Amino acid sequence: MVEWDIRKLQILRTLRERGTVTATAEALRMTPSAVSQQLTNLAKQVGVPLLEAHGRRVRLTDAARLVLRHTEPVFEQLERADAELTAYRHGDVGEVRVGAFSTAVPALVVPAVRALRRTAPGVAVRVREAEAGEAYELLAAGEVDLALSLAAQAPTVGDGRFTRVELLADPLDVALPKGHALATAAGLRLADLAGEDWIFGGSGPWSDITRGACEAAGFSPRQGHSAAGWTAILAMVEAGMGVALVPRMAAVARDGGVAQDGGVMREGGEMRGGVVMRELGEQRPVRHVVAAVRRGGEDAPAVGRVLRALRETASQTHEGRPVP
Repeated sequence: MVEWDIRKLQILRTLRERGTVTATAEALRMTPSAVSQQLTNLAKQVGVPLLEAHGRRVRLTDAARLVLRHTEPVFEQLERADAELTAYRHGDVGEVRVGAFSTAVPALVVPAVRALRRTAPGVAVRVREAEAGEAYELLAAGEVDLALSLAAQAPTVGDGRFTRVELLADPLDVALPKGHALATAAGLRLADLAGEDWIFGGSGPWSDITRGACEAAGFSPRQGHSAAGWTAILAMVEAGMGVALVPRMAAVARDGGVAQDGGVMREGGEMRGGVVMRELGEQRPVRHVVAAVRRGGEDAPAVGRVLRALRETASQTHEGRPVP
């Protein structure tokens, strides 16, 4: 029988995720030569080649994929064992490291932390802001215990490494300059704005979300300006340079219905500073916010507490459509 080495299997698993020996070494804080040596030793242990040359890179063999298919349940069970040991030692006490994209931090994470201070004071949350896709890389590498991301950037539901929890369908409102001809129009539809200049990033998730929402409404948005930060986007909208889709999480804070983002505030439909936020009716586009943990990690009491606090926050916030 092969004597399996969990560390070597973890290196092989990370290589599958990162694609190169160099990226694997960076993720695991090893040298590339050490990664190559460990994988060579693992191939000798199992008695079959695990890597094959592919140009100037390497790729996993069918045997390597077979090995990983059988080891995924092992990693899950180890996560569960760690969770049970943590519960045995500490109960509802411990630190949970959360990786979250920028708008989720003030809108979901901070309210959840406030609630946990009342209901589970023994649970400490340490937050790390990360891009939506990066949060899952951190989770897979063990650098965070829980990741908040957008469903569009999350691994598929069938990814055996993670357990996903749907949190919120976050509505997208349209930001118009005050005085725009459609700022007070009844029954505003996204298609009504097909002829406008749009403001969104040149690439990345928000570009994809904006383009996808507009195309679903029957037109391709004409990009007038490119920006990634909401402060910059709303400043350009205020100046009459274009319109933008804005997720409600980015525009609405939990302070009595008054929203705040980068110094621009709204009360009701109009944002102070010359920006009007308009809902788009029942057919309004949404972005889906999800949380994930390494499979088996949800059994850890402290992680479970944080997940429940995030779900409760999501169900109470932003006038969005919480997932049941």
